[in-house]
Amino acid sequence: MYQIDWGARLCKASRCKALRQRNQRFAIASCIGLQISALSIMPIISYAETQSIPSLQEDPPEEVLRAEIYTDARSPIDGKQLSAAEYTELMEKLRSLDSIPPEDFVSPKVREVIGLLKLRKFLRQFIPFIP
Repeated sequence: MYQIDWGARLCKASRCKALRQRNQRFAIASCIGLQISALSIMPIISYAETQSIPSLQEDPPEEVLRAEIYTDARSPIDGKQLSAAEYTELMEKLRSLDSIPPEDFVSPKVREVIGLLKLRKFLRQFIPFIP
């Protein structure tokens, strides 16, 4: 069976010292090589950063976007496209409906049926054979 020696076996002092020195030299050479390659790439990177793309326009600042006046809107009810005047009228109608209690929106017959369904649901917890 083949075994890789990672320097775990004992060796003579002079041989171990030579191996350590060789590894240190290799590490230093690797660092220097990486630094030289990084220096050779730097002009390419700086050139790429200075080049601007003429077709792209800058985005308008947020302050300008906030100051824009919207001339069209969507209905919160069904999502239809509305003009600014229609949207304002609709929002005023919806605000006027906020003062009306929700019970007035539903007819008394429907409220009675809903109450009976709630009672049936409550009773089915204790008597499961109710249809």
